[in-house]
Amino acid sequence: MKSTQNKKIEQVKETSMIVGIDVGSEKHYFRAFNWRGIEFTRKPIPFSNSMAGFDMFHSAVAELME
Repeated sequence: MKSTQNKKIEQVKETSMIVGIDVGSEKHYFRAFNWRGIEFTRKPIPFSNSMAGFDMFHSAVAELME
């Protein structure tokens, strides 16, 4: 591995949450994982490409962080 990859891996701590987003033109999906790769969500959660969709995404991520 390159040293930059190691530095990125070292940034992930036990308190980290990783959020993956599949970006589409009108609808996006996200999943959330803990630092070990265990999913917080059972399936991808959709949100729309709008301010209301982003607000829903932000609220869902904030709820998962608790």
